[in-house]
Amino acid sequence: MLGTRLTTAFRHPNPNLQLPWNLAQLGLFIFPLSPFLGAVTLGFASLITWLRQHRTVIRRPLNWGFALLGVLLIISCAFAENKTEAFLGLFNFLPFILFFVGFSALIQTPTQLRQLSWNLVISSIPVVIIGFGQLFLGWTSKFEVLWIVLEINILHHGDPPGRMASIFMHANTLGAYLMIVFILGLGLWLESYQQLRGRGQGAGGRGQTEFISQSSSSPSLPFLFLSVVLIVNFVALILTNSRNAWAIAIGACLAYAVYQGWRIIVAFVSSVVASIMLAAFAPQAIAVIFRKVVPAFFWARLNDQMYPDRPTALMRKTQWQFAWSLAKQRPWTGWGLRNFTELYKTHSQIRLGHPHNLFVMLCAETGLPITLLYCGLFGWILFGCVQVLLRSKDIDQKDKLILFSYLLVLVGWVLFNTADVTLFDFRLNTLAWLLFSTVCGIVYRYNQLEVRESENELF
Repeated sequence: MLGTRLTTAFRHPNPNLQLPWNLAQLGLFIFPLSPFLGAVTLGFASLITWLRQHRTVIRRPLNWGFALLGVLLIISCAFAENKTEAFLGLFNFLPFILFFVGFSALIQTPTQLRQLSWNLVISSIPVVIIGFGQLFLGWTSKFEVLWIVLEINILHHGDPPGRMASIFMHANTLGAYLMIVFILGLGLWLESYQQLRGRGQGAGGRGQTEFISQSSSSPSLPFLFLSVVLIVNFVALILTNSRNAWAIAIGACLAYAVYQGWRIIVAFVSSVVASIMLAAFAPQAIAVIFRKVVPAFFWARLNDQMYPDRPTALMRKTQWQFAWSLAKQRPWTGWGLRNFTELYKTHSQIRLGHPHNLFVMLCAETGLPITLLYCGLFGWILFGCVQVLLRSKDIDQKDKLILFSYLLVLVGWVLFNTADVTLFDFRLNTLAWLLFSTVCGIVYRYNQLEVRESENELF
């Protein structure tokens, strides 16, 4: 029974796409530790899918929208303040658009989403182990094999010091990565919990019997494994000290509880969040009461009392105001990709890589039309995913749960990028395009099924 389930997980519904599907799984598995090898493998998976599914790729209107986005980005570089930087900035978009188009044709079933989730969860284990070693054992290393083929850079006690960064360039980027893994892992954990609960209650109807029969002979093993990994990942996420990741992870827990109808957990999570927020932002007379219960590690980080002497130019509000002022000066063409850094340095004498808001940054660097098109394309994927969850009759409950977990991850990515920018981290940028492409593939799949059902009803 377990062997049958594993075979189903690794088998692509279209035999012609079995090779790229195998490459995609392998590439995603090795990607965190070796971004170069992982990206090359994922790239080959997308390229082979392109070659074997070119008719499907060309027919999809969304792909034409991304092609238009790519052309407009190239044109915008001609109006950039610093054209060299702008053309270099295209590498954060154009290769990923090509990757998205191929990968969205490769992913077609929720079973594939589930398998990719497992790959991400398992491959996060060495990342977290390195993070704990970095923070508590003083691990530090700069390990390279053939330049970028395998590169592991571990800074002593994190970056910034005292915040876990593991092999990532900054604690916030590790926080974003762990946020993705935690949300997807929580979806797998809930599925395993439902299997255990169904096995304990016995057969209760045909649907339940079929669901139980698909589970492994020892459903408690994946449940225990996921429980341990989720706890460790959540602790690591806390140690990144990333406020964005904290908020989104807790929000995801609340969303899962609402989705499952667990009112007690909803009330518990809501009370914990309310206590932390009151400790951080309530008037002093009220805040003092809650600070007796809530550790300063949380409330002082939220209200910035942990870092009280930060320069005004490093505050997000200041960066957003400057970026928006740039957008208002050039609303149609923007100032050029990657031009914010030098413009902000000239303005404030501080070098800053980005304004900590992806969408404001795009308005400033590419103009409002391109930003609206960019948001519209990804918004269509989110809207399509919600429609599939609400209307599709061809997806069962356990598959809806895994699709719901991907929806939460995508919403989490949008929220994270309202207070940070993941675009410049190669790992995070690749994962974002991959996750959006997988959901896009599922949306197209179920839209096609609904069209076929409508046609059959007519005849």
